[in-house]
Amino acid sequence: MTSLRADLQVQIGRHTVTAAFSAEAGEVLALVGPNGSGKTTLLRALAGLLPASGSLALDGVEVLGLPPAARRVGWVPQAGVLLPRLTARDNVAYGPQARGVLRARARAQADGWLERLGVLALADRKPGELSGGQAQRVALARALATDPAVLLLDEPLAALDASVRDDVRRILRTVLIDGSAPAIVVTHDPVDALALADRVLVLEDGVLVQDAATSEVVLRPRSPWVAGLLG
Repeated sequence: MTSLRADLQVQIGRHTVTAAFSAEAGEVLALVGPNGSGKTTLLRALAGLLPASGSLALDGVEVLGLPPAARRVGWVPQAGVLLPRLTARDNVAYGPQARGVLRARARAQADGWLERLGVLALADRKPGELSGGQAQRVALARALATDPAVLLLDEPLAALDASVRDDVRRILRTVLIDGSAPAIVVTHDPVDALALADRVLVLEDGVLVQDAATSEVVLRPRSPWVAGLLG
């Protein structure tokens, strides 16, 4: 069970993203905001892929100075980015093996996550043989197989066809509810925010303008943009 405390400032050229927030074990936060507001920048800073100043603590342990691999972050970028020469099973097993898990056990763990996400039958296929929805499930399984302290998802459903989005959203919600790590989901889709998140973080022009329960943000949005998003 992991808690997260963040108070970060990220400088990209002349643009600054500033955000202070927390997340408890098993809590799901939706990170929303207009294009260019800094959502992906903030996620990448949390993952250690961009330099940041301030503080980032997991269970009270400061990790901001640590490299990405030492932070135990599960990272699912928009495109999924599976390793093209590996099968789905080996993509998912890659993370545990990199942490020292023996190959046979890592592959067994991979099969467990693939089964849970409904794609075990595709375990021997390579990414080029998977549909967008199937590849996104494998990417999620790969992130979860590392037993992350925090799970970061950058628009995990945006590239999916409408015909499969609802199914993947349902599976994702089940996985997130059952998880012990906090999760942060970047999305532009109000349905994702309402269906997946316990709380909503609203980022505008690099500044966190609202951090509240999803129901509170729907009833009392603090900006015209988020009011329009949530209808």
